[in-house]
Amino acid sequence: MGRPRLDQREPNEHLAQWQAQVSMSNAALARAVTKRARAQGHRGVSPDESSVRRWRAGETPRHPVPQLIVEAISERAGISLSPADLGFPDLLPTVQGTGLSWLPGTSVQALLHLTRSEVMRTHTRNSDSASRVQKGSALLAPLQQWATTEPSPAAVPVGRTGGQVGAAEVEGIRAVTAMYRDVDNRHGGALSRKAVVAQLNEAASLLHTCTYTERTGRDLLAAVADLGSVAGWMSFDAGHHTSAQKLFITSLHAAAEAGDKPLGAHILQCMARQMSHLERYEDALALIDLAQYGARRRLSPATSSMLASLEARFQAILGNLADSEAAAGRAEDAFTGIVPGNEPAHMMFFDTAELSATIGVAHQIAARNSQGTDRARHAESGIRLIQQALEARPAHRVRSKAFDHLALARTHLAAGEPEGARQETIHALDLFGTISSHRVGDRLTELHNEALPYANSAPAVDLRERITHALG
Repeated sequence: MGRPRLDQREPNEHLAQWQAQVSMSNAALARAVTKRARAQGHRGVSPDESSVRRWRAGETPRHPVPQLIVEAISERAGISLSPADLGFPDLLPTVQGTGLSWLPGTSVQALLHLTRSEVMRTHTRNSDSASRVQKGSALLAPLQQWATTEPSPAAVPVGRTGGQVGAAEVEGIRAVTAMYRDVDNRHGGALSRKAVVAQLNEAASLLHTCTYTERTGRDLLAAVADLGSVAGWMSFDAGHHTSAQKLFITSLHAAAEAGDKPLGAHILQCMARQMSHLERYEDALALIDLAQYGARRRLSPATSSMLASLEARFQAILGNLADSEAAAGRAEDAFTGIVPGNEPAHMMFFDTAELSATIGVAHQIAARNSQGTDRARHAESGIRLIQQALEARPAHRVRSKAFDHLALARTHLAAGEPEGARQETIHALDLFGTISSHRVGDRLTELHNEALPYANSAPAVDLRERITHALG
């Protein structure tokens, strides 16, 4: 009833995993395939339990059985799957490192494959190690083409069965993206990460199965890319670094196909923040440079200010304090050009509070890298700016407030003020208990280590004990 696979000695673990995922026994799958075959007029298709066992052992059934299996399990899972997801031959491209082609149409297929894999995947503490992310030239070299990639004339799909997509569907995706951004800000990325990945799969499916005009197609692709950036960001916040990087890269490709350079620059700054978190500071700065160059003629004032403020932060980390202060000045100058209501949705987060916090952290880092009066000057500036950020933060930006308190604690330590650091740590821990963010936990660990030189100080001892208790 089928032809042997070339690798028939290897069990089809994908099929077995999906059956387990949807609680579908061999007998149930056989019945579902038979039912679909009869409904579609394939009278000669009637598998039984032994047929399913052979498929799981590595046999690839003849056409149309693989597609019938896909349809049966997709219906049970509530998500669109492909033959490749179930271990059968398919031609969908995947993200292998950063080597995804920049050819039109590639990003949609890659997003479909990636999101299906992510929904199925069970993450553990060690399953998504940061050691497996692309870095250095392996990351940066393939991304250089983004700067010069221009969208090709979009093909208008015809003959598809998924229906017509218009402006209403695009606005729906944008609304969902805004909702998940708000959830991420309030609660962190860990709890809702899989939900947004599943939503991304549904949105990408519209590009793959529906018809639309050229204009709608570009708007839809940009909306999907922005939703993908949120999925990547939530994965990053949850500590799933390889998944986050793949989502960022594929979304960057989608933004490029849509011709949206400002959105691409936004995705690159997300990637830069991830690289900085992983202590790949040269990579982080290179990604900011790429964003500034590639979108140089299309950057809004907010995007220009954001990129310059991050440049200030990364230059400070690398010890380039003069370059850091120059970049901070450019960030403040660009910020004055912002016209409310004229910025894209993905830049709504960059407000006075975010600018003050980012430059304040640059001063905090500069204080740690300085001595004497320069150290005191940078620490004073850092405390002032980060306090301004805290006062200006909207109430729903809970995770950002936690980061602000941690930044203040670290700046107080840089200024030799362990009691101030202790007070800010208490505030940060209160917020940490209300969110689910791996990144905040990592920052707490860094603060714990930075307080070690003050081990003879009672406030520092208390600070470290509180962090140890909170992190378990």
